[in-house]
Amino acid sequence: MNITSTATRAKAIGLGLVVAMFASLLAAPAPTTSKNMVEVIIRTVEGASLSSTIERMGGTVTGSLNAIDALTADLPASAVATIARTPGVMSVTQNSTVELAHHRDSESSNWVEESSSTTTRPTTLSVLAETVRADRANRYGYTGSGVTVALIDSGVAPVTSLKSRIVNGPDLSFDSQLADLQNLDAYGHGTHMAGIIGAIAPSASILNVKVGAADGSVDVSQVLAAINWVIEHRNDNDMNVRVLNLSFGTNSTQAYTIDPLAYAVETAWRKGIVVIVASGNDSNSSPVRSPATSPLVIAVGAVDTKGTTSTWDDRIAAFSNCGTNRTVDLVAPGRSIASVRVPGSNADQKHPEAREAVNYFRGSGTSQSAAVVSGIAALVVGAHPEYTPDQVKAALRSSATDVPYSTSACKGAGMVSARAIMADSYAIQTPQDFAPATGLGSLEAARGTDHLENDNVVLKGEIDIFGNAFNGSTWSGSTWSGSTWSAGLWNGSTWSGSTWSGSTWSGSTWSGSTWSGSTWSGSTWSDAYWTGSTWSGSTWSASNWTGSTWSGSNWTGLTWDHGKRIR
Repeated sequence: MNITSTATRAKAIGLGLVVAMFASLLAAPAPTTSKNMVEVIIRTVEGASLSSTIERMGGTVTGSLNAIDALTADLPASAVATIARTPGVMSVTQNSTVELAHHRDSESSNWVEESSSTTTRPTTLSVLAETVRADRANRYGYTGSGVTVALIDSGVAPVTSLKSRIVNGPDLSFDSQLADLQNLDAYGHGTHMAGIIGAIAPSASILNVKVGAADGSVDVSQVLAAINWVIEHRNDNDMNVRVLNLSFGTNSTQAYTIDPLAYAVETAWRKGIVVIVASGNDSNSSPVRSPATSPLVIAVGAVDTKGTTSTWDDRIAAFSNCGTNRTVDLVAPGRSIASVRVPGSNADQKHPEAREAVNYFRGSGTSQSAAVVSGIAALVVGAHPEYTPDQVKAALRSSATDVPYSTSACKGAGMVSARAIMADSYAIQTPQDFAPATGLGSLEAARGTDHLENDNVVLKGEIDIFGNAFNGSTWSGSTWSGSTWSAGLWNGSTWSGSTWSGSTWSGSTWSGSTWSGSTWSGSTWSDAYWTGSTWSGSTWSASNWTGSTWSGSNWTGLTWDHGKRIR
């Protein structure tokens, strides 16, 4: 499915209407030939044929809905979970007389809630858009047109569904030494986020600012540089960067009022950019991760929607950080989200069980939730370009829908909704007046326990990835105002291009690590390249980098597929 296709969006938007019309034209009630048989609507990848598969399972095809690439069938209830996992199937939806997602009996024991060890229904991009009402907003012309969402992540692969949407910024990752990896997503995380944002805001551009290497490694100093670059270049070539997605966080315990990361995101906020940050994936009892610790920006937690568009079955995901003194602002779908796959990427190779159909990959985490909110924020800004970030935050919180059976700390204002577009009254709020961050704290403390390591050499202390000294008082100053970036330099160090300036790392913690040329000690990527549809010759096990992970837990370490936890 091409998420930028007008025809495809129309199909997704019209699904509910077509299904309702189909049901109303039936001359008799839904079949009741056996309590073991259920009637389902099966959406498929375009061109997929399932008739013989359904017959082998003991079912019968009862009709087709060509306008939405779907068919109707009577199936044994015990076969529903199997057909949902069949290649070519995008989603399986029961008719109005059955409840497969929540009801448990001997025939439907595979469709149960997260607390059990059985299968969880995936959330496709079209279902995701419907869940947060983005499909309705799109139908009325609110698509994020004229808005750019900055995605600071692991890069974006030029897959067909995203290629025309992506604007490449600098590659500030360690991959940038090799032309074959520059800006691209050998890890798989950034492309997954881009697919979600693109599904919610189909006309928004996505600014790809890569910081994560092929194994997801990134240091706080790289993220700081990326945020700074976005601020300084937000209006280049009429990009109009108004939203920044940061599905990243550290377990720093440093007060946000002095934390460099918090200062960076708050600076972006005050420059007119709505900053969306993932809360973290440690547990409901955990504090939000930095820089979500700043109360100024939007901290996002995750909801398990059970793969349905209804709300009464929604629950806060068990991994979602709820916060203590600082709690989440909003929640959004974040469990088993089937977004764009990068064939052959690190995540794809390590977790083939997470592949969904041909072009999609299941991912769970507050990373995915943050991407959903970023897409909705793009819709709001597109509809109301005059809104300040404070007003956008107020609109999102005021229009959120309730999440039943959850605490206020875990759900914040509730589930994000595109209803925020519809009424100016949602945005009425006095400006936020939290104590501002100063950035005068410690870079080492900002890392928390997440440290880059190569050949048993650890990056720690008050130095950046170049071994340059970091001083909060001289680094932050009063504002970032166009003086830190010049011709690819950040504070005098070259961050992009084929080589690193100052390539020999000095200092007691980095002695022996040489970064000149196109290879790193222990991490040779010279055989990795993108052919246009997949990665070839890429052996990620050659890398012995470890370090900061995405939103508090490596995203491949969460629930990927069918209720299994991969660690």
